Amino acid sequence: MTDTSETQPADRAAHTTQRSPLRRLMRYIPLIAPVLLWVVPCWVLLHTGQHWPLPVALGGTALFALGLVGMPIAMTRGHGRRQEDRAAIVGDTLLGASWVLFTWSVLLGLLLRLALTAAGVGEGQDRARIVTWVVLGVTAVLLAWGYAEARRVPRVRRLDVELPRLGAGLDGTRVALITDTHYGPLDRARWSAKVCETVNTLDADLVCHTGDIADGTAERRRAQAAPLATVRASRAKVYVTGNHEYYSEAQGWVDLMDELGWEPLRNRHLLLERGGDTLVVAGVDDVTAEPSGLAGHRAHLAGALDGADPELPVLLLAHQPKFIDRAAADGIDLQLSGHTHGGQIWPFHYLVRIDQPALAGLSRHGTRTLLYTSRGTGFWGPPFRVFAPSEITLLVLRSPGRLPSP
Repeated sequence: MTDTSETQPADRAAHTTQRSPLRRLMRYIPLIAPVLLWVVPCWVLLHTGQHWPLPVALGGTALFALGLVGMPIAMTRGHGRRQEDRAAIVGDTLLGASWVLFTWSVLLGLLLRLALTAAGVGEGQDRARIVTWVVLGVTAVLLAWGYAEARRVPRVRRLDVELPRLGAGLDGTRVALITDTHYGPLDRARWSAKVCETVNTLDADLVCHTGDIADGTAERRRAQAAPLATVRASRAKVYVTGNHEYYSEAQGWVDLMDELGWEPLRNRHLLLERGGDTLVVAGVDDVTAEPSGLAGHRAHLAGALDGADPELPVLLLAHQPKFIDRAAADGIDLQLSGHTHGGQIWPFHYLVRIDQPALAGLSRHGTRTLLYTSRGTGFWGPPFRVFAPSEITLLVLRSPGRLPSP
């Protein structure tokens, strides 16, 4: 027998040493990111050969400096202890605008310089100013379009999903999915009402909300969430918590959703029966529930399925796609998730994929388990959606051989 009393602590120490540089770097990201977001565009647009008149160069640089200082202050006042909605709106808007400007200053600035060089436009003020004006123009268009996309009522995305274990009696079951509504500093009570009206046109058997209802407590965002009481489903309306509930008194949101007529599936299930067949509809708390320290909250799949017939098909609600590993290991048939927002503002898509196994749409995991990841119904923080449209999803469940012809 090998004595591991010395090797295990050594391994842990080595692992800690390996992780510590990354952890130290992560600590500085809140300081580094704002500097990059504002300094890089300032340099590209104002100081790389343009030779603007001195008042223009100084005024433009002052605006970037104001953004660099003002954005962190506004976000701290808006999302910190003060919870000032106006400050949050300013900070979030500056964050989204700086991200888009940074992205296109780097990408488009580089591509334009290469294209202009290939076209025979050499180094000089003309080339530099062309880059500046094109980058500013593209950024303005993307921000205007992204704002309109974020504030609009989402389009309905309809999808037929075949589940091999679904009985014929349940074929055609209509499941409407909304998620990540993120009611917040911008008052979206009217938007919320229109979303609910759209859901009611879908004639759904089951309506699901997979979390991140709001940014703020239930008491503070009640008016925006109130229209959820008007949602209709022929069988049930079910809800699970998202990570943002655990930033804002999650139990208050669970209680409010119950009051509004939604059934919170906190590590439990219900049965949907039709035509002599049965579907298990289960839900789990978000994976951040237990680390939040809120008593009684944790993601517990075994508890959610306790008492369910293992031969029955299971539809699972779990806020984050990353829960799919546990779902697949347990043979879940279909998991519905949100959380990713489809990236919300390109190219944040690629960063999301580092943390989550899926960005959007239907994907297969293991031999039996399907995952549907919604791009979300609302938006978080910056009021923009760029190349990541929001959605209300209608999934029509099909038993084997019942998929409609293309």
